[in-house]
Amino acid sequence: MAVGGTTGRVTRRRARTRANLLRAAFSVFAAKGFGRVSIEEVCAAAGYSRGAFYSNFTGLDELFFALYTERAELIADQVAGALATDGSGLDVPAAVDRVTEALLLDRDWLLVKTDFLVHAARDPAVAASLLEHRARLRRAVADRLARAGGHTALPAVLGGAEGAAHAVIAAYDGVTTQLLLDRDVGHARAWLKQLLTALLTDGSAEPPPRGRG
Repeated sequence: MAVGGTTGRVTRRRARTRANLLRAAFSVFAAKGFGRVSIEEVCAAAGYSRGAFYSNFTGLDELFFALYTERAELIADQVAGALATDGSGLDVPAAVDRVTEALLLDRDWLLVKTDFLVHAARDPAVAASLLEHRARLRRAVADRLARAGGHTALPAVLGGAEGAAHAVIAAYDGVTTQLLLDRDVGHARAWLKQLLTALLTDGSAEPPPRGRG
C-alpha cells in the first residue's frame, strides 16, 4: 500500500514537473525563438535542474515537439467540438461562427508554431511527425464536415469533406500568418469567418472591414 502510494506521488510529481517545463518552454520559445534557447534557460524559467529536464525529455527537440503536440491537439479538440452535431447533420453557417470563436488565435503560440514549421522543414523525421499531426486535425474536420448534408451541402468544387478540410486548414494558416504581422485578433477572426463561409457555403456573409492586407 505504501509502495503504491509512493509511486502515485512520484508519478503525479513527474507529470507536474513535465507540465511546468512545457509551460516555461512555451514562454521562452515565444520570447526568443527555438534556435536561440538553451536547456539551461528552460530549466531556469521553470525553476528546475538539468536532471529534472532530462528525466522528462532527451533534449530540446523532444520538448519542442511535445509542446507542439499539446497545442495541436487542443486545436483539433476545439475544431471537433465546434463542428460537433446532434446526429441530425451539420448547420455549416452556425458551425463557422462556433469555429471562429473557439479557435486558438494566440500570437505567442503562432510564433512558436512558425519556429517549429521551419525546424521541421529542415528535418525529414520531424516533418513526418508534424504531417501526421496535421493529418489528424484534417481528419477531425473532415469527419464533422461529412455530416453537413443534413443542413447545408458543401460546394462541389471542394471535392467533398476531405477537400473542404484541407481548405479549412489552409484558411486558418493564412489568417494566422497575417495575425503574426498585424497583431489584430479581431480582424483575424473576422477574416477567418469570411473565408470559411465562402469556402463551405455559397459565400453569403458580410465581409470584414477593409484596410489590412
